[in-house]
Amino acid sequence: MTRAIAALDPLDRRIINALQRGLPLVPHPYAEAAAALGITEAELLERLRALLAAGVLTRFGPLYQIERAGGSFVLCACHAPAERMGAVIAAINAHPEVAHHYARTHHLNLWFVLAVARQEDVAPVLARIAAAAGVEILPFPKEREFFVNLYLPA
Repeated sequence: MTRAIAALDPLDRRIINALQRGLPLVPHPYAEAAAALGITEAELLERLRALLAAGVLTRFGPLYQIERAGGSFVLCACHAPAERMGAVIAAINAHPEVAHHYARTHHLNLWFVLAVARQEDVAPVLARIAAAAGVEILPFPKEREFFVNLYLPA
């Protein structure tokens, strides 16, 4: 079931709006969320799968403070020459530690988030990614965390 963003039906919009605020912390969170929306758990899960498949949602899952578990998230940037952009993206995305990437119109035109289980893994993983991609990678480690309660009504 593929749907364009403009073709979201009212239930899809209600689902997106409700779940941006989080899932209930109960043994069956999808069942409880579905009940609050007046639908079945199966319908909620199917619609979430469809929204992900259509690209309306790009990620659906929890956010962790990985540092509390000894790991690290690091924002990274590099300059990918236009003629090599696709190859650089493919090389970066081939690493399971890369959470996501995005392009920008700046000299540092490719950014990504590195997620590692141990702080000491940052430097060696970035060295492997830089070698594979053939670009210099600049890490921007988190100095301070801010909680931004971003809510984008559908």
